[in-house]
Amino acid sequence: MATFLAVPLKQTYEVDVVKPFRNFIQNTFSTANPDDYNTAISEFHKLRNLTITKSVDKHESALEVLYRYYDQLTAIENKLPVAENQIRVQFKWRDAFDKDSLFSGKNTLAIASGAYEKVCVLFNIGALMSQVAEVQNHESDEGLKTSAKYLQQAAGIFGHLKDTSLSVCSQDPTPDLAPDTLNALTSLMLAQGQEAVYRKAATSMKEASVVKIAYQCSDLYADAMKLMQLPSLKELWPREWLPTVAMKQAAFHSMAEFYQSVVAQKSKSYGEQIARLRHAKELMAAAATRGGLSFNFKNEQGKIQRELDAAQKDNDFIYHDKVPDVKTLPALGKLAVAKPLPIQEKYSTSFVDLFEKIVPIPVYDSLNMFEGRKSQITNMEIGRLREQTTLMNGVLASLNLPAALEDVGGDKVPQSLLDKGQQIKDMGGLQYLDRLTADLPELLVRNREILDECIRMLDEEEKSDSQLKEQFKERWTRTPSANLTKPMREESAKYKNILDTAIGADKIVQEKYNAHKNAMALLSKPTHEIEKALPSAGKSGSLSGNPVVQDLKKMMEEVEAIKAEREVIENELKESKFDMAGKFMAALAADGVVNEEAISGQELDAVFGPLRQQVVDSCQRQDMLLARIQNTNTQFCQSKASNQSGAQRETMLKDLAAGYDGFMELKGNLEEGTKFYNDLTPLLVRLQNKISDFCFARKTEKDELMADLQKSIARQPTGPPPTQPQYQQPQTSAPSAPPPGTSGQPDAQNYAGSTGSSRTSTTTTTTSNRSGAGQAWSQPYGQQGFSMPAMPSAGYSSYNPYMGGYPQAPGYPGPGAPGQPPYPSAGGQPPYPSAGGQPPYPGQAPPPQGYPYPQQQQYPYPQQQGYPQQQWR
Repeated sequence: MATFLAVPLKQTYEVDVVKPFRNFIQNTFSTANPDDYNTAISEFHKLRNLTITKSVDKHESALEVLYRYYDQLTAIENKLPVAENQIRVQFKWRDAFDKDSLFSGKNTLAIASGAYEKVCVLFNIGALMSQVAEVQNHESDEGLKTSAKYLQQAAGIFGHLKDTSLSVCSQDPTPDLAPDTLNALTSLMLAQGQEAVYRKAATSMKEASVVKIAYQCSDLYADAMKLMQLPSLKELWPREWLPTVAMKQAAFHSMAEFYQSVVAQKSKSYGEQIARLRHAKELMAAAATRGGLSFNFKNEQGKIQRELDAAQKDNDFIYHDKVPDVKTLPALGKLAVAKPLPIQEKYSTSFVDLFEKIVPIPVYDSLNMFEGRKSQITNMEIGRLREQTTLMNGVLASLNLPAALEDVGGDKVPQSLLDKGQQIKDMGGLQYLDRLTADLPELLVRNREILDECIRMLDEEEKSDSQLKEQFKERWTRTPSANLTKPMREESAKYKNILDTAIGADKIVQEKYNAHKNAMALLSKPTHEIEKALPSAGKSGSLSGNPVVQDLKKMMEEVEAIKAEREVIENELKESKFDMAGKFMAALAADGVVNEEAISGQELDAVFGPLRQQVVDSCQRQDMLLARIQNTNTQFCQSKASNQSGAQRETMLKDLAAGYDGFMELKGNLEEGTKFYNDLTPLLVRLQNKISDFCFARKTEKDELMADLQKSIARQPTGPPPTQPQYQQPQTSAPSAPPPGTSGQPDAQNYAGSTGSSRTSTTTTTTSNRSGAGQAWSQPYGQQGFSMPAMPSAGYSSYNPYMGGYPQAPGYPGPGAPGQPPYPSAGGQPPYPSAGGQPPYPGQAPPPQGYPYPQQQQYPYPQQQGYPQQQWR
């Protein structure tokens, strides 16, 4: 009867999804009424709770509940995204193989991720499939067919999870979701699927095909056994799994050899038949040894034995065919029938989307892609406008326009300069920039300290782990820190690069601040102080009616007109409205798919085409206007060349204009820098907390592993003691005769079953040498590495068969007597030499020189007529 291994289910905990879902719908879909979705949200909540209670049933109805919930998770994946920064629902799942073991890793994992929930539910679908396959009636073809289907589907699910589980876990996954674990489960499910096919094929297919299916099954179990015996996984599995897999690997190899023997018999290759059957018998015996109580091939084992006996008998009496060596026989073929089935887009046949009023996934994706195209065009065109405006402002500032035109009428401060100064004062003046500049280093230092602390904790943890790995070598079995901290180190390196770049940018900002500090300080002062600081214009008032000045003023008006037009174009680009949801829905209803690229391109060209042409025209007008301004300004400068008294004043006006531009630029940079550092601090704190939690967990794991190793080291024996030198061994009293009350036996003998005072006195010696008993029994007497206690008898005893020199009881010759075999040795020990000066048995070393055996002296002892001699125990 077939027996399959079923994967245990992951256990989860109840969570509240009602409130987060309702808030997200209210905040995201502004036109939707959350009350319309209350029923759907409640049904979703009930469906999840049902999967917790219903999944314990090993029935297809429980699978249907998991199917519905998994399909619903897939349907809302892009409608109601559960994530840290969107719908924050912590899904907590327990390790399926949780045995509270030191090596089983983290028992539970909670992540605010819908993808993580999907992975865990999909794992349970595969696990429940294996459980449903386990309870099928494997005596029927229908039951085996159902088992094969579910096992192949489970193999496909675990194979899919192997490639995707790590990508959805922001933390280290539980051991059951580790790629090595999922890979082993994939191989195990595939091997069991092949076994189900084999058991169905064994009753209906020809032997040649069954051979290939069985041998492929053995090969698949060998792969599963290899993966399951990885050091990181060995302690994870239930106790009976590894023996069962090892047993089946040998058993199906045996059955492949058995069916090949049937093929050989039909082809009249009787010698090959016997060789195959002998090999099958050996393999099945190995399977029985491996499996122990889980061995369930007793019928097949008996059948192989019967076939072997019959084949040998027929060959001995009829065929006389030569039996070849099994190593010379052709290799068995393989036929892979079971294959991992790909996961399905939808598992439930009665699935109804609870949130069908939210736009479908293709439409949602198309809208997102359209928004991306729209943003790309908008940003590109606005960027072009701003770049041209910045270029125009730079050219005018270098020409000191329009301030130079306003300064031709006297010594008063130009109005444009006064307006700029007022703007600076309204924004806080130089003091505002000083405050921002002073805050930046503090923010930088704070972020740098947090990041340095993160790197320090990672370095210390890795250093500690490396030292312990170097100390304990292969006994330090936990995952190296370098394998676990790579994402955190990459994140730390990313933030370090960001801070280094920010430091360089801060230096540039500081240089700009120093360059324009005086001008910005003057513009921050009252008007009369600015007038007092400006040099006199001298006789430049005569230029106020110059036609060149009038032309430049008209050109400055054109500059302002271009700037105003660009503000209008920029607003139109930002506020363009599109009704794309209706168009995408119509396309989906008509064609079944949404050709987003074609539809979006058509709509964007219709709206943005005229605006993009306006941008091009504005840039061309600017180029022509700047050329005219530069030519006219050359004439203006020539008119002022004869008036040298205003040169110093004009230079200062240029500096003040540049100071205003510098103030506005520095203000934007410093505010962005302050916001950047403030936004970066929570990210670094989050990283610090994650690393701190990781290091604390690793420290706890280290302490537990250290305690376990200390116990293991304390219990581990140091090894058997060295062989005791002969001069240290106890010497006998007198070589001529034993003293009264002694046994007269060599005091180096030892019998494992001895009792009494001799056993008590030699407990330490016997125990310390127990580990080397296998080698000691095979050595000749006198060369064994442990001593034996003396016989617990006072004088001669007829019950002692080792006192061969003494008279035997009448009617019962003792061991070593003529015609009697020597006394059997214990544990492979050569027989002892008989007393009375008999030569030692072949291979037995003579007694060591210097320690002769004591002369045995017969003591009178009454003979017991007819009493059988007993072996000393």
